[in-house]
Amino acid sequence: MKFTEITSIAGYSIEAIGVIVVVIGSVISSVTFIRSYRQLPEGDAYRTYRRQLGRSIILGLEFFIAGDIIRTVIVEATLENVALLGLIILMRTFLSVALHLEVEGRWPWQHEEKDAK
Repeated sequence: MKFTEITSIAGYSIEAIGVIVVVIGSVISSVTFIRSYRQLPEGDAYRTYRRQLGRSIILGLEFFIAGDIIRTVIVEATLENVALLGLIILMRTFLSVALHLEVEGRWPWQHEEKDAK
């Protein structure tokens, strides 16, 4: 087996892990939401659900980006593919930052505010 074939398989495997992370995260978030819907105050279950689901998607996006980098740069390093990779990473990074802002209520580079005691 050639090195390019191994790295291609590795890239697809990492992307498959991203899919698994999103699917499992979605299922766990949904089950948690259904179980806690009537127990939590109005709106809290939904906010928790969105936060958990968003975190699963963000983590999955990180795996997708890693898989794209491996497959595009290592396997097929043409100028067109590198430009396409840059565009894909730019779009996925924008999605990741936007989701983080939506889920956490702050930018990824901002520190979490501690409650004053």
